[in-house]
Amino acid sequence: MKANVFTTALLVLLTLVSCNSEPSLQKYFVQNSDNKDFIALDVSPSILNLDKTKLSTEQSEALNSFDKMNILAFKANDKNQAQFETERTKVKAILKDPKYQQLMTVGSGKDGASVSYVGTDDNIEEFVIFANRKENGFAVVRVLGKNMNPNNIMTLMSVLKQSNINMDQLKPLQQLMK
Repeated sequence: MKANVFTTALLVLLTLVSCNSEPSLQKYFVQNSDNKDFIALDVSPSILNLDKTKLSTEQSEALNSFDKMNILAFKANDKNQAQFETERTKVKAILKDPKYQQLMTVGSGKDGASVSYVGTDDNIEEFVIFANRKENGFAVVRVLGKNMNPNNIMTLMSVLKQSNINMDQLKPLQQLMK
């Protein structure tokens, strides 16, 4: 009987300890994906509409390292500026976590963008692009993959020039641009 009580107590303790209550970008996406003030999109590599037979080995490798892209955007307007500031502050706080290594920032103060990554220089799991503008809102883009590296990302950028992007997957973002 004592062993059962001990085992149950140990399982409860392990469950409580393993629950990470710290904010993360993934949790933020899940919490806000159904929120009416946000636009949430998952984009697959198929959006590029590429003829894979015309890709070099390096380009194919770069494309294969890319799994998907998650986009979460908040559209700001005159009525939700306080919420915009609150949500933007939450995202900035999450991105200050040391696991997000910042590559660069552009802009200053209220408007700007940053690019960060999770992983090591040779094995990047996630790129995060955060762009915000007080008049429009903000967007957080998570580029997820396996064994991505800076060379793969640069190669993917060159592959984009050859792509015939399927704009239907991006329609929900059009209202953010209006």
